[in-house]
Amino acid sequence: MSALTELTKRLRPGQVYRRKDLARWSSAVDRHLRQLVTDGRLEKVSAGLYLAPRRTRFGNAPAAPEKLVRRFLGDDHFLMVSPSAFNSLGVGTTQLYNEPVVYNRKRHGRYQLDGRTYDFRMRAGVPTQLSEEVLLVDLLHNLDRLPEDKAAILPRALDRARHMDRSRLARAVRDFGSARAERLLAPVLHATAA
Repeated sequence: MSALTELTKRLRPGQVYRRKDLARWSSAVDRHLRQLVTDGRLEKVSAGLYLAPRRTRFGNAPAAPEKLVRRFLGDDHFLMVSPSAFNSLGVGTTQLYNEPVVYNRKRHGRYQLDGRTYDFRMRAGVPTQLSEEVLLVDLLHNLDRLPEDKAAILPRALDRARHMDRSRLARAVRDFGSARAERLLAPVLHATAA
């Protein structure tokens, strides 16, 4: 069996692969990758990152964003947030966004993956799940970046914080919050504790 055939047998539709992961099944990985891309068995989604296309009746399905980001970073320590999620807090934000933010420990900057832009931001602490409290802390941290009426949103956000679980909010501030979010929420957390 040829190395190219062996490599092709390892590919699973819808999966994302790093070049270095595929190199263990090929003695000439770059040549084989070029050939697989030419044959349509792989799609190059970024430098060193490939997708085995999953075919549907509408064409090739895009890779799941979580799979792309996981392979791009090489680990599971990230939180992907769409700023559009701020709208669910009920504090007056209304904008819709196309660019997800990926909080992580390795990369910073905007990267194109499979034709979509992701805004990678390094943070020392990255929560494992997006909760309402983490989302509010993120909103306060990013308030100046949003094209919203900050003067109207800030008091509503602080009022929303007063109705949240104090211990979970304090944990979100401690583990994920910026100095700005901590400063803005300090009166709410201390008033709640009193």
